[in-house]
Amino acid sequence: MVRVEVPKFMRGICLTGHGGYEKLEYRKDLPVPAPGNREVLIRVHAAGVNNTDINTRVGWYSKNEGADDDASWAGEPIQFPRIQGIDVCGDIIRVGKNVNPSRIGERVLVEPCLRENQGKTLDSPWFLGSECDGGFAEYVAVSSRHAHRVKSGYSSIELASFPCSYSTAENMLIRSAVGTGDMVLITGASGGVGSAGVQLAQARGAEVIAVTSPLKSQGLLNIGADRAVSGRDGLLSVLDENSMDVVLDLVGGEAWPDLLQVLKPGGYYAVSGAIGGPIVPLDLRTLYLKDLTFCGCTVLDESAFPNLIRYIENKRIRPLVAEVHPLEDIVEAQKSFVRKKHVGKIVLSVTE
Repeated sequence: MVRVEVPKFMRGICLTGHGGYEKLEYRKDLPVPAPGNREVLIRVHAAGVNNTDINTRVGWYSKNEGADDDASWAGEPIQFPRIQGIDVCGDIIRVGKNVNPSRIGERVLVEPCLRENQGKTLDSPWFLGSECDGGFAEYVAVSSRHAHRVKSGYSSIELASFPCSYSTAENMLIRSAVGTGDMVLITGASGGVGSAGVQLAQARGAEVIAVTSPLKSQGLLNIGADRAVSGRDGLLSVLDENSMDVVLDLVGGEAWPDLLQVLKPGGYYAVSGAIGGPIVPLDLRTLYLKDLTFCGCTVLDESAFPNLIRYIENKRIRPLVAEVHPLEDIVEAQKSFVRKKHVGKIVLSVTE
């Protein structure tokens, strides 16, 4: 075991409050965290960019217009300054009390949904980069149980594309009980969670229909979608009623009622995003007369992240890295993310 020298200060991106890009501050004088009880210190190689980064910055999660008192995944105030970054790949360089030193040197992916902090079980889960500091910095400390060793030939840049999006998609598939032969419709399929859902549903033996723009259709067919459709003229113009077993929805918006119409009686609707708009019209008769099951998906099932690690190590899924930016170019990375011209993930290179 080689002891790695750890500096006192590190580079990182501080979110200083809710607002525009001016709230993202690149600094070189951030204190390096010390691993606490049952924690490990990770040198971050790469960190993915996600919708949650933008949503947290602008205060999108708040249900109280103009207020910041519930603008986080957990519905609690964000403590500023905050280092964001929910997708982390790196190596363990130091361990805290009650962690086996043999873990030093492991390359790990960090589970984004945290049930423990500094050796204490949390009453409700925290999310990396939201309720606690994340990976948009050279070092991050997390509970050892949430740092999952990964043995893979993929680069750290590639591995950083997996944690949040793929575990979210896997959680949606678990909650909606997707299995062999199921017909699965995925909205927002070109994004990080959507493209992950395409691969993971296909790995379960499901037939996958991806909703996307015509320009991105071929890219989704290339990663396993059986069919790609545009919802521009309404889903009922391209799909039959009662034809889908499961809908994985990341969009919401005005076209939302069609998603319930295309579900078979007894079908599952799982949602983990609302980029098209969070307020949708629901006819309760459709819900109860079709015996539909609704699944809101945020907190990960405990099997979701271990499943993801196995998929990676067995090469059942592959990374989709659209762009790579240096850490200090966080603003350009987020602007590119918001333009939505990419398929897959945008990743920040930190120390790799």
